[in-house]
Amino acid sequence: MSFFKSINTSATGLTAERLRMDIISKNIANANTTRTSSGMPYRRQVPIFKEKEGKTFTDFLNDAKNGNKVGNGVEVSAIVEDKSPFKRIYNPGHPEADEKGYVLMPNIDIVTEMINLISASRAYEANVTSLNNSKSMAIKALEIGG
Repeated sequence: MSFFKSINTSATGLTAERLRMDIISKNIANANTTRTSSGMPYRRQVPIFKEKEGKTFTDFLNDAKNGNKVGNGVEVSAIVEDKSPFKRIYNPGHPEADEKGYVLMPNIDIVTEMINLISASRAYEANVTSLNNSKSMAIKALEIGG
């Protein structure tokens, strides 16, 4: 794998994880949004990651044995809505309350979102570390050759 290829792979991971953190932040910001343009509460959004090239593990293993490129990184293939049910909270004074006093709230659990945010942050940090290591190896190679 070339130095530039490894840097590009890390960059795709950085981009994907940044988008994941943006989506998590949007979910947290809308945790109390009871009405969207559709008239329903906000639905939690989740990014779907996929590898940039649709190969199987065996294909990658054979490519690696033959000295071919190993991968092209990651990309977000879609951002989908979580179809889990909305929360029903008893709050008869709320303007969105139904005749029984219940309000439909978004299907967002702040604890889950924070755990996902920590996970995305750690993955981002791992990609930065990989990028820095690739850069260091390239600099050392230039020092050896120079």
